Amino acid sequence: MLKGGEHSHRPFYFYRMARTPTVQLALGYQAPEFKLTNVVSNSSTTYKDIAGEKATVVMFICNHCPFVVHVRDELIRIGNDYRNKGVGLVAISSNDVANYPDDEPLKMKELAEQKAFPFPYLYDESQEVAKAYTAACTPDFSVFDSNHNCVYRGQLDNSRPGNNEPVNGKDLREVLDRLIEGKTISSDQRPSLGCNIKWKTGNEPDYY
Repeated sequence: MLKGGEHSHRPFYFYRMARTPTVQLALGYQAPEFKLTNVVSNSSTTYKDIAGEKATVVMFICNHCPFVVHVRDELIRIGNDYRNKGVGLVAISSNDVANYPDDEPLKMKELAEQKAFPFPYLYDESQEVAKAYTAACTPDFSVFDSNHNCVYRGQLDNSRPGNNEPVNGKDLREVLDRLIEGKTISSDQRPSLGCNIKWKTGNEPDYY
């Protein structure tokens, strides 16, 4: 209930989602290396494999999170718009699939093929890559420059499920455009917000 007995028109699921922000870190650190399985090709993929000449985007997403579903088509558009502009993109799912079977690798593969993901979709079974990137939520974005230094840990745009803001990728697109043009990135960054990564019992990181 709102003031005066008014009811909110926000959908019921809006209240049931754990709203977790990106962990804010000092920028400038080097991209952690990883080696994970690409669920589509069943081959190993490393950071070096996906790194772009101008910029690299490491996204932590999953199949089922309403925050990810809300922006997924825009992530695909960004992948298609920037993959030939010197930008490397990769999506990683680190969720505990025992308790969240919608996020298991076979279903990841089915979704990536159905939606024609223009970037690799990788499975982080141990959750160690999520920890290396200090990832906390889905979606969680880290952007690295041509020297593989982190320059951005922020939101895709202002849109969230239920707030009626357009999903246009404005913030991330601006960062990528500036990196392509060789311009600096502002340190004034608004963190992404989403469902918390579903950690295995006893495997929760100390920053969470």
